[in-house]
Amino acid sequence: MSPDILPSEHKRELVHKAQASTSQLYGFSPCQRPVRQYIEMGVVNLDKPAGPTSHEVTAWVKDILELKKAGHSGSLDPGVTGVLPIMLGKATKSVAALRLSGKEYMCLMTLHEAVSEKKVRKVCKDFQGPVFQMPPIISAVKRAVRVRKIYYIEVIDIKDRSVLMRVGCEAGTYMRKLCHDVGVALGCGAHMQELRRTKTGPFREDTLVTLQDLKDAYVFWKEDGDESFLRQVVRPMEEGLAHLPKVVIRDSAVDAVCRGAAIAVPGILSLDTNIKKEDEICLFTLKGEAVALCRSLMESDEICNNDTGVVATTERVIMDAGTYPQGWRSKPK
Repeated sequence: MSPDILPSEHKRELVHKAQASTSQLYGFSPCQRPVRQYIEMGVVNLDKPAGPTSHEVTAWVKDILELKKAGHSGSLDPGVTGVLPIMLGKATKSVAALRLSGKEYMCLMTLHEAVSEKKVRKVCKDFQGPVFQMPPIISAVKRAVRVRKIYYIEVIDIKDRSVLMRVGCEAGTYMRKLCHDVGVALGCGAHMQELRRTKTGPFREDTLVTLQDLKDAYVFWKEDGDESFLRQVVRPMEEGLAHLPKVVIRDSAVDAVCRGAAIAVPGILSLDTNIKKEDEICLFTLKGEAVALCRSLMESDEICNNDTGVVATTERVIMDAGTYPQGWRSKPK
């Protein structure tokens, strides 16, 4: 594993198992959905400001876009800024997959006493790998010791007692606790001074938008009919699932999956390499639409080398049933 990337960033290659075509009579390419449907099936990579809670920011996004539902990718404390992807409308069905994706932070840690730079770098390096953490008293989860993985810690700069570091970690890792534990290991004590999230799954800082950007784009569309800016600040929800292993299925299999059916080998057209059993995968149409989140029962090689068998069980349907025509027949009563 590369020392400075999240697990979801490892390159996969799409391999083709069979060929088929898709009809333009049903479904839409994600970027070509009608604008209201586009919003209802979109995601905003929001630059969370310091001050409000993640819940408050999500509520503001919902109000700006006049939506009934919206969900964020994982809470940031009020004082923390940065990447906060927010799934909109029907796209909230897939928010759990984004919440469980790896995160990256830029963290400013303050040491309580001066320590040599060499020792700081060594101790921080020692924290790569599994770490034990107890959630803080005020938290959204049960207080019990749990294991979280630190994928990488890069100490970028040390000045006096301030340590700037880049940390890639498993979802649910508490950075305040990490700083405290590093201080204990150093023997001097430490606390988190500032924090900014720079990655959540497939989302990065280079695509961030502000609440003002979102408000302006929505007003331009509502008042002038100009949807171009809105389509820039709101992105198709499929971009929020790009970190998951991808499987492309036939049009004839889509409606059955939308009604909860498992996907079998004959319905598979293409798939990513390196899929493992028990991986969470995402099924897509030939047009690139997300269909469902599934749990893999086969590895990539098995899928490619077999003509029969169940590939994955459906865990969370994203697309509405009836979007694609029924390609299967019920047994007669």
